Amino acid sequence: MTGGATMTETGHDPVEFANSLGAKMASASRHLCLFLGAGVSKACGLPDVSELQQRVIDGLDAEQKVAFESQLEGRNLEAALSRLRRIAALLEGEEKIDDLDAGAATALDRAVCLQVVSALGIDDADLKPMLRLAAWLGRARYSLPVEVFTVNYDPLLETALEALKVPYFDGFVGNLKARFRADLVETQRERPDQRLPPFMVRLWKLHGSINWAWVEDESSRVVRLGAPVADGDAAAIYPSDAKYDESRRVPFLVLHDRFRQALTEPESLVLVSGYSFSDQHLNETLFEAAEAHPRSEICVFCHDDIPTVLAERAVETPNLQALAAERAIVSCIDGGWVKPEETISEDIWKDSHFGLGDFRALARFLTRSSPAQRVLEARLEKLLAASEAVPSD
Repeated sequence: MTGGATMTETGHDPVEFANSLGAKMASASRHLCLFLGAGVSKACGLPDVSELQQRVIDGLDAEQKVAFESQLEGRNLEAALSRLRRIAALLEGEEKIDDLDAGAATALDRAVCLQVVSALGIDDADLKPMLRLAAWLGRARYSLPVEVFTVNYDPLLETALEALKVPYFDGFVGNLKARFRADLVETQRERPDQRLPPFMVRLWKLHGSINWAWVEDESSRVVRLGAPVADGDAAAIYPSDAKYDESRRVPFLVLHDRFRQALTEPESLVLVSGYSFSDQHLNETLFEAAEAHPRSEICVFCHDDIPTVLAERAVETPNLQALAAERAIVSCIDGGWVKPEETISEDIWKDSHFGLGDFRALARFLTRSSPAQRVLEARLEKLLAASEAVPSD
């Protein structure tokens, strides 16, 4: 099942790759997964990981800024939040770690979450790329449900799915304080009587969301709210510390296991967009799946160049394809792109570059790859027209 881009003496053929990808996606028996990183949200006008971290720091007061920058030394945003939560859980009375007692650590955690929620507000976001992705998801008619995995905290995709009235399941049941249902997430194929219908898109937020919150009751459970967490509350963002309170890790552990299980489905096609390959655990999950299941295929669309860690594995793994603006690694062959002789869609080829590394172009490509549905198209056109005040993508 490998291949998909003809290699000539000068490089890979973008037309051949796009046609091959479209043919693979046309099979109703295909198990199709999407894995979305921060670059997808950035394409909609939200900050990427580094920008988000800087916005958080800039929004803190002077004392909080010093304290949080100390936590960020050698850590990313999630690891720093996890450390704050461990400090709050471990300390009693006047005990301190890093000059923080339990109360100060909790207050800083909430202040950071407030800045995250503020930075990821979508009122001014460009929703058009997500609307196009949601339209494609709404048209999808595969034997198995399409599964979308994301490490993003923002509600862009949920908003687009609901705007187009595309049914989806995110692991939670309810509206005001939706409870996480691990049993529905973990349902296996051998129990079709317990499965949700395949037309429902599965949306798995691996690292939490700005509208997930911890409810401090007898179970200390995570719930999904109908809106972002309120000022003064901490959002349920992935607790990366392995020693963190097990009850609070349940949604994350279950969803990460769902990610691993999804990649074991026979002949899966996994499309990766906006992911920087900075998370070693997720990297290995993707790489190991490609190696263990040679009839599956993982296509990684890179906005700029191919990350080194990805390139090193792609040149050794035939069914792991890495596709960037100026080069691609397909069937272990690392080479440039061949300029098409005929005029083709700008989503695929624009300004002498392969275009699908840009999520906006990929969303348009996906939208065109499935048959239109009259009611859904009418909703999409109406929403796109209403978005004209937003700069065009």
